[in-house]
Amino acid sequence: MDGASSYDVVVVGAGPAGSSAAYSAARGGAKVAFLEREGSVAATVRTSGVTWMDAIREFGITGDCYHPIRNYAFFSPNNEVTVRDAEPRAAVLNVRKTYRLLAGRAQDAGAELFTGTNVTGAMTGGTAIAGVHAVAKDGMKDFVAKVVVDASGFQSVVARGVPGIKRWGMFGVGAEWEAEAENVDEDTWWLLVGSEYSPAGYAWVFPLGGNTVRIGVGIAKPASTQDPAEKLQQLIEHRPGPLSRLGKISPTEFHYGLIPNEGVSRKSVHDGMIMAGDSAGQANPLVLEGIRYAIRYGLAAGSTAARAAQSGDATEPAMRHYEESWRKEIASKIRTALRVQERWLGLDDAGWDAELDIMREFSADEFLDFVKADFGLGYIARMAVSHPRTAVNQLGRLVRDSLRRR
Repeated sequence: MDGASSYDVVVVGAGPAGSSAAYSAARGGAKVAFLEREGSVAATVRTSGVTWMDAIREFGITGDCYHPIRNYAFFSPNNEVTVRDAEPRAAVLNVRKTYRLLAGRAQDAGAELFTGTNVTGAMTGGTAIAGVHAVAKDGMKDFVAKVVVDASGFQSVVARGVPGIKRWGMFGVGAEWEAEAENVDEDTWWLLVGSEYSPAGYAWVFPLGGNTVRIGVGIAKPASTQDPAEKLQQLIEHRPGPLSRLGKISPTEFHYGLIPNEGVSRKSVHDGMIMAGDSAGQANPLVLEGIRYAIRYGLAAGSTAARAAQSGDATEPAMRHYEESWRKEIASKIRTALRVQERWLGLDDAGWDAELDIMREFSADEFLDFVKADFGLGYIARMAVSHPRTAVNQLGRLVRDSLRRR
C-alpha cells in the first residue's frame, strides 16, 4: 500500500488521548485518521489504570470498564495507615476495555482507524508539520494532514522531530503483574513505600474485582538505576511486609510502561501540530497517573485541530488557546506535585514512617485531593486549620511558592 492519503486531522496513537482527539475532531466535522502501531487497540497494556470516579462520570466510562475503590492503604517499613471512605471515589480501569471503548466512539463519530501502522516521523512543509510517514501493514504510506495530533505517549514520535523538543530526561518506569491472589480486599488499594519496595518510587497492589489484582513497582529515573521488573520479581518471590497477606500469587499478564516526570516543560502547540497526553507531559507526578488528563485534553486537542483545519489556519498562534487553557487548569498543580515528589524521593525509611503518621490524620477528602495533586490555596487553608503540624505547613509553603510562579 505505497502512496499517500490526505486528511484534515491525523492523530498518532489510539490510547486515551489519541482516541479522544479523534472523536472530538470527527464530531467537529473534520476528516480524521488515527493511527495505532499495534495490531489492535490496547494489545499491550502499559499502565496500572488508576483513575477517579469523577473522571469516570465525566467521560462516560461504562460500568464494565472499571472496578471501584473506597479505601486507601499506605505501608512503610514500620508503619501503615488506611484512609476509609463511605463511597468509592477511585477506580482501577480495565485498560483494554476502556481504550477500546474510546476508540470505538471515535470510529462511530466518523474517524478512520488504521491499526498495524507505525509512524516513523513527521512530514514537514517549511517549518510546519504537514503529516506523518508510516509503515503500514502492506507498505510505506504517507498521511498528509492540515493538523497532526501527537498522542503517541512517552515516545512522542512526531514531536521529537520538532526543533527544540528533547527526549524526556526525567520519567517513571513501571513494571506490573496482573495476577490471581488467594486473599484480596476488593475495596482497598495498597501503596507501599520505602527501600524494601522501591528505591525511588513506590509499589502497589490494585484490586480489579474478585481475586484479580495488579502488583507493580514504579521507579523514578534517573533517581535510581534499578530495573522495576527485577524489583517486582523480588517482591513476588519474597512477599515482604503486607504482600504476605495476599497468600498464593499466580501471575497471568505482564505490563511495562514509561511516563514523563518533568512536568509541563514542553510547549504543546507548533505550526501544524498539537500534543496531548503523555506527549505533552500532562501527568500527575505524585502517583504517575494521567489517563484523566489524556482524555480531557485529547478532547480539547481534537476540537482545536478540527477548527484550525477548517479555518485554513493551523499556525501556532491560531491554536495557542489550547495550551493556554490546559496550562491554566493544571500547570501549577503539576509543579507543586513535582516539589512534593522531590521531597518524597529524599525520604529514608524512618522518614516514610513519619510521613504515614501525618497521613493518618487526613480525611478521605483531604487524602484524595492530595494524591490527585488537586492543590490550591483553599486546600492549604483548610489543611492548616485541621492539621497545624510542621509537615502540613511545609506542604503549604510548597503550594504557595508554586502558585506564585504561575
